Amino acid sequence: MSAESKPIGFIGLGIMGLPMCRNLIKAGRRVLVWNRTAETAAKLAADEPGNVTVAATAAEVVEKCDLVYSMLSTLEASEAVFPAIVPALAAGKMMVDCATLTVCRMRCMAAAVRGAGALFLEAPVSGSKGPAEAGQLIFLTAGDEEVRAAAAADLDAMGKKTFYFGAGVGKGTEMKLVVNMVMAVQLNAVAEGITLAEACDLDVDALGEILNMGAMASPMMKLKFPMMAHDNLPPQFPLKHAQKDLRFAVDMADQHDTAVPLSAAANEQFKLVRAEHGDRDFGAIVHATRRPKQKRD
Repeated sequence: MSAESKPIGFIGLGIMGLPMCRNLIKAGRRVLVWNRTAETAAKLAADEPGNVTVAATAAEVVEKCDLVYSMLSTLEASEAVFPAIVPALAAGKMMVDCATLTVCRMRCMAAAVRGAGALFLEAPVSGSKGPAEAGQLIFLTAGDEEVRAAAAADLDAMGKKTFYFGAGVGKGTEMKLVVNMVMAVQLNAVAEGITLAEACDLDVDALGEILNMGAMASPMMKLKFPMMAHDNLPPQFPLKHAQKDLRFAVDMADQHDTAVPLSAAANEQFKLVRAEHGDRDFGAIVHATRRPKQKRD
């Protein structure tokens, strides 16, 4: 199979991976996919005849493609899948990992990929389901320059901006964890504001309008505030994943002997609601402080 006729590979078709893959298809790419839930991959192939082929294993994706993207949602998923693809790696292969993991995990994967003669780029994304569907993700990359160049058009198809932080794998992940740490603390503050407004019997919708007209206005405030105020929280970014990233960030701060007390406190709040609300959007952090509404005379 010539280089021109080879498809690209995509491993992981979850909340983020599926719309990312669809945008690659829209850009004219043929894709060989694998997903732990096989039905998702089969449906994508049925929706995109001729553009998508389903592999039997993750290793098959790497065997048949020179450029492979991976978007596995958790550290546990990465640790379960990645070892199976290592034997398929060889010179000429390129791996792009778009997940948010620990710095240590990214560096371990990069070492394994490079040890097999292949090349590696970390490319965690800033953005949730909506930006993924719209092709508006922000890629935070580091690793082999050759992979960045080879993947540039694909990243443009899936995102609105790619940052490259050099050859040292880990810098992209560090930046992603800092970004998500700030975002989680901000949303926790919004949750507390909603809860206090409710306790004071204030018009919560008016609060949202005021915040969105002033210095606090932001795309996240505009999107998340009404979802949180009215408890309408389909998962754009699942709370369990937000808490995972926040935990990684707090651990990273500890490794750098850096105090992040607000983030540590926010992490505890996310942990309070993870069991009950983990699969809902991370705006469900509002339930960490919200009390059941009391009947008023």
